[in-house]
Amino acid sequence: MLDTDADQAVRVGGLVKQFGSLTAVDNISFNVKSGEIFGILGPNGAGKTTTLEIIEGLLKPTQGSVSVLGLNVFKEPNRVKARIGVQLQSSAYHDYLKLNEILSLLGSFYPKRVSPENLLEQVGLTDKADSRVNQLSGGQKQRFTVAASLVNDPELVILDEPTTGLDPQARRNLWSLVQEIHQRGVTVVMTTHYMEEAEALCQRLAIMDHGRILTIDTPRNLINKLDAAYTVKLVVANPLTEEQVASFNGSIEVVQAAEGNAYLLRMQNSPKALGTVLEEINRSGISLEHLEVTPVTLEDVFLELTGNELRD
Repeated sequence: MLDTDADQAVRVGGLVKQFGSLTAVDNISFNVKSGEIFGILGPNGAGKTTTLEIIEGLLKPTQGSVSVLGLNVFKEPNRVKARIGVQLQSSAYHDYLKLNEILSLLGSFYPKRVSPENLLEQVGLTDKADSRVNQLSGGQKQRFTVAASLVNDPELVILDEPTTGLDPQARRNLWSLVQEIHQRGVTVVMTTHYMEEAEALCQRLAIMDHGRILTIDTPRNLINKLDAAYTVKLVVANPLTEEQVASFNGSIEVVQAAEGNAYLLRMQNSPKALGTVLEEINRSGISLEHLEVTPVTLEDVFLELTGNELRD
């Protein structure tokens, strides 16, 4: 057993995972506090899933240490697995078993278990108890995978991109479910590449790219660290020339071409910046079709740290 502070549910130190010449996880360290929702935000290929699989004990690292709930994951994997719940990116279940039968089977593997009836009630699937997984909608399947991760009444739940592929309504329903789990005192570690999801759910957030953790903080603190105060989206009748783009220098921090004839301007924290841009638009004779002002977001934070948009 590793020495660990009582308020730390997960401790990761100097973690490296290599697959041949590929370094999927590149010397990362972080802690997860007991009782919090901790998120790892990053694009596909950032190393998020590999990191979770090491924490879960499914992969052995090339080097580094991991403790979960005060236990050494590599020396005491069965004790760790008995106390955590895991929802994988993709799950396969017995095609000919009903939902309540699958949960009963999974629960039989643990000394501590929750009844299928209670689990299905928690995720709003009581009326589907006698259904099979292939009869569920996408959102219902995702809620069922969360129910399956709760069969042993875990102290820590790990969710790997739980809302990928869901429509907006199903995604919001799953957010509510994650918040309900958290309110019961369960620690949640989750990965996502949805900015809105990370900001809505996570109390602390690690931004990860190319196997490295670039920063860790609360979503609000990450946003507040940027010099830019807001983003202006311009839609113009004709593409801006290089001279017109250059004319904005000094008034804004970044000019980034978006889709079509739309441009994103990240404004510095100055009350005069927007007025200066509007004056320049008028002076240059730019035909403006639409202007939209929004506060900076986690996407702006990611752009600041990596220089790249989140990749699908």
